[in-house]
Amino acid sequence: QEKLIEEAKNNKDRAVKLQNYELAANYRDTENELTARLEIIKQKWEENCKEHRYTVEEEEIATVVSMMSGIPVQRMARAEGAKLAHMKEDLQTKVIAQEAAVEKLVKAILRNRVGIKDPNKPIGTFMFLGPTGVGKTHLAKELAEYMFGSADALIRVDMSEYMEKFTVSRLVGAPPGYVGYEEGGQLTEKVRRKPYSIILLDEIEKAHHDVFNLLLQVMDEGRLTDSYGRVVDFKNTIIIMTSNIGTRQLKDFGRGIGFVADSRLNDRDYARNVIQKALNKSFAPEFINRVDEIITFDQLSLDAIKKIIDIELGELLRRMETLGYNILIEDKAKEFVATKGYDVQYGARPLKRAIQTYLEDGLSELIISSSLKEGESIQVSLNEEKGELCFSHLLHQESLS
Repeated sequence: QEKLIEEAKNNKDRAVKLQNYELAANYRDTENELTARLEIIKQKWEENCKEHRYTVEEEEIATVVSMMSGIPVQRMARAEGAKLAHMKEDLQTKVIAQEAAVEKLVKAILRNRVGIKDPNKPIGTFMFLGPTGVGKTHLAKELAEYMFGSADALIRVDMSEYMEKFTVSRLVGAPPGYVGYEEGGQLTEKVRRKPYSIILLDEIEKAHHDVFNLLLQVMDEGRLTDSYGRVVDFKNTIIIMTSNIGTRQLKDFGRGIGFVADSRLNDRDYARNVIQKALNKSFAPEFINRVDEIITFDQLSLDAIKKIIDIELGELLRRMETLGYNILIEDKAKEFVATKGYDVQYGARPLKRAIQTYLEDGLSELIISSSLKEGESIQVSLNEEKGELCFSHLLHQESLS
């Protein structure tokens, strides 16, 4: 209705400029009629609002508070006992072959939710040890998504940026008179804005030793003072530190740090001893003593890689669906890619490169070279004689059948 009034008013002004006053009078009458009709509609709407008031429930208020503060009020207010009971199983479906690490994390979170944990400390302080590509960072991302409903709840700090002494102050903010004082600390400011977060300190062994002195208060008292003198609360955060320390020494032992997921107990005991010695050499005793759990990640086996490929291919299939194509991948083709992408020393990262090389490259060539239409399917199969993947274009009728 308002658009019609605006249109009539513009037409009236245009007619006046053209000195067509009779037409302008008609548009004026139309404008007055539409305005009167709009007033009647507004009166009816106001009367209806008085009779049927919209009630703002607790859920709506909790949602608005969560959007403004970053604190998951609606999740805390909701009875989530059933969800927490299945938290371990849900995370284990996303992080393959790391059951012990997931179990220890879940226990720490349950202690916090029930109220048993020390209220003056963070929810949990963990150190993830293990070779590259076994899921240390991936577990932190999935935990942030599961607990707080968003991957933005993960505060990732790459400790290789804090190798020098003069970079340590960036965590809490530059002192007054120095460049960057107005910006605040790169760690404290993020936690102050989002107090319910997962803090990931990646490759902690690369940081300057003054960083460890700075973290002692956070791990013990759950608070840190920034350059403005404000006390930042870390009591609702989970601190996860990742490190590859000790893994190179274990390669000399043979299989390395859990190089077979079902390795013998004496192998694991030896691995723990080697890691403990490496930790004692690299970190101060007062720092190690404040870590709640030191979790060793097992190296991935070929069976684990075959499970991970389903998760990785799920993301590829979703991207292809947004482009309008359906992908049908045979089991033998999956096994072929999993075998090509398996490297005992590098974990799951070679699998992503294998998917790019053997699947994504072939799909892109087929899409460019053929006249595919939206909704049509592409079948991926294995040619065992040539030892390569075959990409075929299925017609729309065949894909429907």
